[in-house]
Amino acid sequence: MTVLRIFISSVQKELADERRAIRDFLIGDALLRKFFDVFLFEDVPAADKRADTTYLDEVARCDLYLGIFGNEYGWQDENGLSPTHHEFREATRLGKTRLIFVKGSGNAGRHPKMSTLIDEAGASLIRRRFNASEELVSAVYASLIRILEEREIIRYTPFDATWCRNASIDDLDNDKINRFLIHARNARSFPLADGTQPIEVLTHLNLLDKSRPTHAAILLFGKSPQHFVISSEVKCARFHGFDIEKPIPSYQVYKGTLFDLIDQSKDFVLSKIDLWTGDRSQGVQVPTSYEIPQEVVSEAIVNAICHRDYTSNGSVQVMLFKDRLEVWNPGSLPPSLTVEMLRQPHGSVPHNPLIAEPLYLTKYIERMGTGIRDMITRCNEAGLREPEIRIEGGFWITTIWRKWTPSPDRYEPASKSYRGVTGEVTGEVTPYVPLEVTDEVMALIKYLSDQTVSRTQLQIAMNLQSQANFRDRYLQPALEFELVEMTIPDKPKSRLQKYRLTDKGRQLLLRH
Repeated sequence: MTVLRIFISSVQKELADERRAIRDFLIGDALLRKFFDVFLFEDVPAADKRADTTYLDEVARCDLYLGIFGNEYGWQDENGLSPTHHEFREATRLGKTRLIFVKGSGNAGRHPKMSTLIDEAGASLIRRRFNASEELVSAVYASLIRILEEREIIRYTPFDATWCRNASIDDLDNDKINRFLIHARNARSFPLADGTQPIEVLTHLNLLDKSRPTHAAILLFGKSPQHFVISSEVKCARFHGFDIEKPIPSYQVYKGTLFDLIDQSKDFVLSKIDLWTGDRSQGVQVPTSYEIPQEVVSEAIVNAICHRDYTSNGSVQVMLFKDRLEVWNPGSLPPSLTVEMLRQPHGSVPHNPLIAEPLYLTKYIERMGTGIRDMITRCNEAGLREPEIRIEGGFWITTIWRKWTPSPDRYEPASKSYRGVTGEVTGEVTPYVPLEVTDEVMALIKYLSDQTVSRTQLQIAMNLQSQANFRDRYLQPALEFELVEMTIPDKPKSRLQKYRLTDKGRQLLLRH
């Protein structure tokens, strides 16, 4: 089997984390570690040998030269050249395959000689810019997979990097790509400017294969992703008791892009669990707190959707029981990780790196590799049992416990400070609530109370991310039931439009 040696350049301290991130990813990835061996200067043991001789000898031995250029230029010899500059020129002289990655979108604060080196590299090859280690790792991953294919070392690609059969550029939604660009620039200082053409954005994210959309592109920005990847839908259900039993009071199958699936699934759970509502003594906005921290709900759902095995016919399942939330994710852990390791500091080994990067850039993933530990911390702070993770029947299952404690004949809320927006504290619906009034509508009514607020304020305050989901399942039904009314009914699309409870809505709230 062919093993290619990668020389990772640069010994500047500013890029130490980036170099280690690449090394750890290549060692941890089940596919790439079979075909690549990494040389990192920091890993060389002490020896009676000149440093400059060592790194130039390693450049000669390597198959690939991976240059990471930042702001610092480094130590200079009598000719005014740094080790990195010598490495790049030696790799060029020897005809090595060179991959160059430049940190930052501009040259502000960059050493003049480093700017010169970057320009020198740009004159002979294509450079890739990055801002964070996660973005760099994803870019390196895509480049190395492409090299393996070009050299015919492998004749296949990972699912997310593979061309989506029968799909074309016309199957992508340019508006969704533009919205992503704006969000990514605001959230993570994405280097591409506002107004960048969608094709250029997709190219930068490595989401095209010979100008054709990959599976990752379709799943992230497709007009109808489930037309091409049927199992990418998410099934959400709420059960009255502790097991999967009929009747099922609430069941939804969500379709759309991965961003849509995350938003809709999260909103489904938040609309079904208990919500504590304070008063305005602490500020203008009414404080709210869910029985399961919304960050925990989001992390569990994002992990499942981002890291699932999309070659499986199974779907992500989000199931809310009386005592717990379970998120089922088709797939398993990478070979380099175990369930116990997830609770400890560990490197990030995303199952679908080309999907993970856009989710990171839009802050759906806050910090790669720390999600499970963050969930444990937040559950502890909320007084909940630690989440449990198990692998069973081809699924990776995350269990998050609710605020329930056992009693002889039933379960009771552990904290009386929570007011159940779902009306299911004992598993029964409050008799005063009409059957057609859903949990979502009751949640909206309880939040409105005596307020008069805009749609945007309502959606943000209730921590609901999907505008379509909020409109179709919360606001529109409340208006149709005449529980909520507009302040400017003759101009429903007015920018000054706000919403308030009707007398009927206030009576229902008092009875509930």
